[in-house]
Amino acid sequence: MSKSVAVLGLSKLGKSVAEYLSAEGVEVLVADQNEELVNQFSDKVTYAIVGDLTDPNTLKNLGLSNMDIVIVAMSMNLEASIMSVMISKELKVPRIIAKAKDERMKEVLLRLGADQIIQPEKEFGESIARSIMSSNFIEFFDLTDDAAIVELTPKKHWVGHSLKELQLRKKHGINVLGINDGDKTDFTIDPDQKLKETDRLFLVVEKKNLKAVSE
Repeated sequence: MSKSVAVLGLSKLGKSVAEYLSAEGVEVLVADQNEELVNQFSDKVTYAIVGDLTDPNTLKNLGLSNMDIVIVAMSMNLEASIMSVMISKELKVPRIIAKAKDERMKEVLLRLGADQIIQPEKEFGESIARSIMSSNFIEFFDLTDDAAIVELTPKKHWVGHSLKELQLRKKHGINVLGINDGDKTDFTIDPDQKLKETDRLFLVVEKKNLKAVSE
């Protein structure tokens, strides 16, 4: 069964998430007090509603209790973010994801019941820093607070060696999910397969072990 998602606040993040989910066939409700922004999404999502997200009654009338996920994506409006998280929690929404502009706001929203906090500016900055730190990084995705999925080309001293020889899991706690050889990604990995310079590896890495793939 397809999930239903409410995106409260059409910030840059909110718009991006709403567009992506809708294109993937997810039932999406968007709400914002800016009528012009809402009208831009009327043909892109399932429901597009204009409303004051600082008002509890407005939030309750959105039908959030029927949603699998609520994403609170206001840019700067702390009052609307707080009220949206509180009402979503009151209505027993299974998963509440909220945007926070700083650590103080993050702490407040977590205490009010948010299940996950997104800090776009911080995460974007960390992503840039990691890409600068390692020239072989292609992409980096936060998985949890402690782990990440990393896409990269093999380090020079890995090339010509197999995963069995490198013992990445035993030595560095690195799990190889798949290897792309340029044509396809193979998730059924032969541990004796020699790595090539042109391969792309998909790894799950504990963040404390990132130096093992970045140096």
